[in-house]
Order: sequence, then C-alpha cells, then structure tokens
Amino acid sequence: MYKRFIRPFLFKLDPERAHNLTFSLLKVFGKCPFMFRAFLRPIFDKKLEREVFGLKFRNPIGLAAGLDKDAKLYKELWALGFGFIEIGTVTPKAQPGNEKKRLFRLIEDSGIVNRMGFNNEGVRATVKRLKKNTNVLIGGNIGKNKLTLNENAVDDYKICFEALFPYVDYFVVNVSSPNTPNLRALQDKEPLKYLLTTLQKMNESMPKSKPILLKIAPDLSDEQLLDIIEIVKDTQIAGVIATNTTLSREGLQSPNRVEAGGLSGKPLAARSTEVIRFLHQRSGGAFPIIGVGGIHSAQDAIEKFEAGASLIQLYTGFIYEGAGLIKEINKALLREQV
Repeated sequence: MYKRFIRPFLFKLDPERAHNLTFSLLKVFGKCPFMFRAFLRPIFDKKLEREVFGLKFRNPIGLAAGLDKDAKLYKELWALGFGFIEIGTVTPKAQPGNEKKRLFRLIEDSGIVNRMGFNNEGVRATVKRLKKNTNVLIGGNIGKNKLTLNENAVDDYKICFEALFPYVDYFVVNVSSPNTPNLRALQDKEPLKYLLTTLQKMNESMPKSKPILLKIAPDLSDEQLLDIIEIVKDTQIAGVIATNTTLSREGLQSPNRVEAGGLSGKPLAARSTEVIRFLHQRSGGAFPIIGVGGIHSAQDAIEKFEAGASLIQLYTGFIYEGAGLIKEINKALLREQV
C-alpha cells in the first residue's frame, strides 16, 4: 500500500515538505494506536529480543538519528514496530541548519543527499518532550553547534550529555556528519580520544552509567578504522555505529548526485557492510556495532548481521520502503534465526 499509493504522492512533493507532512499524519494516526496494529500488524516476538551493551531491545531494528531530530514523534514511530528510536542530532542551542533547499532524493539510485546541518530546537526543547516518555527505548545523538569552534566542541557535547542523561538509554557521539563545517576533524585520533574520555569521566560519575557509542563516517581509511578500534578500547565506550552518510558519489545515475551533502541509501550499503566487517574482524568482536547504511530489504539487514552487527538502524530504506520493511526484516530474522 505504501509503495503503490502513499510513496508516489509523497515523492511528488519537495522532500522536506513531504517529511513534515508525514510527521503531521503520523501524529494524527498516533492518537489511535490500534490503527497501526490493524494496518501494519507489527511483529512482537520474544525470539527477536536482544540484549546489547546492557540494554534489552524488543527487536534489533532501530530508527537512525536524523528523522526525529527533536523527539517530536518517538512514540508514534515506536508504535510502527521499531525496537529502539534514536533522536537527534541534538545541539546545546537551537539552530536552523543550512539554507534550503538541503534535502534531495536520488530516485534512480534509491538514495538521499542531505545537507541539513544539525537543524534542531536545542537540547532543552528535546528534554521537555522526553520527560513524557514511559516505555520507548531512546538513544540520544549529540553534536556541537555550527558556530562552536572545534577547540571548544567538548563543552557542547558535555552540555547535551548532562541535560539528556536522565531521559535517554544510550548516547551517540556524532563527529561524522559532513554537513557541519570542520566537524569530521574531531574524528582525528587525539581530539576524538579527548572528547570520549571526557564524556566517559562524566558517565562514571553518575550513579549508574549509560552506554556511549561513537558514530563514524564510511569514508575513513583502514588506518583510521584501526585507530577507532584502539580508541574504543582505550576509552572503554560501549560500541560503534557504522556508518554515517558518505561524501562519495561513485556509480550514481541521478541528476541530484551533484548536490553537496551526505549520501545515504542503497549506494552506501556495500561500504557500510565493509566497515562493519572490518571493525568486527580486526577487533575480534570486542565491542557491539550498530549497522546502518543502505538497508532496503531483509537481505540487506541479514548481510549487516552476518558482517558483525549486533543491531541495525533504518533511515533512507524506511523512507523508500515504508514501515513494512520493519516487519519484513523481523520475519526474516525469525525464519533465519540470525
């Protein structure tokens, strides 16, 4: 139904307008949760449960950060059948993000290019909404404001960490978005190690610590990935999310391939899986990995798990394939017992 009727209509609209319209409709339907169950019939089965970095997930399929930046729709998205919802990226202060137009479909390639630039209402607004959460497993993806210099970036992450701590189940440190100037420089070994060590010290001072994960770019070299493994070990963070969007445009057909920004969707699938496999094998499975990038089918998801992912997340595949993709993957996991 989604691919035959709803998607063709939405894809006639500007992508950002379609996003806002979809959120409005989900908000309306979310007032009647039985409608989700009646139409989608999401799968909830004990066999799908996973325990990863000390948290219990009702299934291993999450929503990646970027869709619900301000925690406006996490309850409705949870009702679609996701096992966890990652909100953000959240910054200390509200910021509008980059100038529009900043979101582009690459229909011929089943991809999306975005240069949103961490548009969000700020951490205080997000906290206000998360205070109403009762049962949704939430990840908090945190970043720095655009105008914050890299030498002061750690302060932005500390502000977000402290504010969100009571209201999220795990944290994601985002230093890999290509859409905030100089942000990816924070992936360099020394600044990254300093940032993660600082957050871990804050974490350890809490009555009960929470998992901290690092979200990395797919464009890192093998040498840089080896540095990531070493940093995870040294800082003792809980794991890695592989991967964020890519700057590569190799093999694309869509006219929108010329747009600046991060590319997600099917073109990212192979590289994302390659990074997951590299991290898993070279670390000896020393830490959990959340796999994200190019998951548009159950087979795509299984490939991520077989490469070493403990959990997966959807973003572009969810936009192209609809909520039925969650059910499709869960069915395959039950069938394959992955």
